[in-house]
Amino acid sequence: MFTCRLIPALLLTASVTCAQATEYVIDPGHTYASFEIDHLGFSMQRGQFNRSSGTVEFDPERKSGHIDIRIDAASLDTGLDLRDNVLRGEDWFDTRSFPDILFRSQKLIFDGDKLSAVDGNLVMRGEVRPIRLEILRFKCGLNLANRKRGCGADAQASLRRSDFGLNNGLPFIGDEVRLRIQVEAYLP
Repeated sequence: MFTCRLIPALLLTASVTCAQATEYVIDPGHTYASFEIDHLGFSMQRGQFNRSSGTVEFDPERKSGHIDIRIDAASLDTGLDLRDNVLRGEDWFDTRSFPDILFRSQKLIFDGDKLSAVDGNLVMRGEVRPIRLEILRFKCGLNLANRKRGCGADAQASLRRSDFGLNNGLPFIGDEVRLRIQVEAYLP
């Protein structure tokens, strides 16, 4: 039998359900990690990783969430096969031993209602290091092209490759790497 005493409990349950974070699945066709690094002082060499997967949880009301991205290290692409094969080898990314590069968020940082940064850990070549991704652009809503609800972002960070055991070519090839990540994630 339904009584008035059950109404507050039902309202509390309904509000908890509404306040849960929404989980989105990374769209691998619109998600790339790219990088640039100084090459002998002559130029900035650029490349990207072509395969990624993961999830994004986001609750705008609570200003919270979680980001989990897996990058296939062997999908490295600098536009030159010979260089890519060297970079995939044991002296660089060693993709046979370390097939994945992982980013796992620890905290989403807001400036008012705007997502401004994400603190997390980057795992590369078995090394775990904290990293802050500065958010340059962030949007959640309906994508009119695919008619799905989703979130997207452009983020950037800098890291020292030597912190991850990538010491080959130092100091001639730069230690500082500028990382950019563009991501789109949609409801499954």
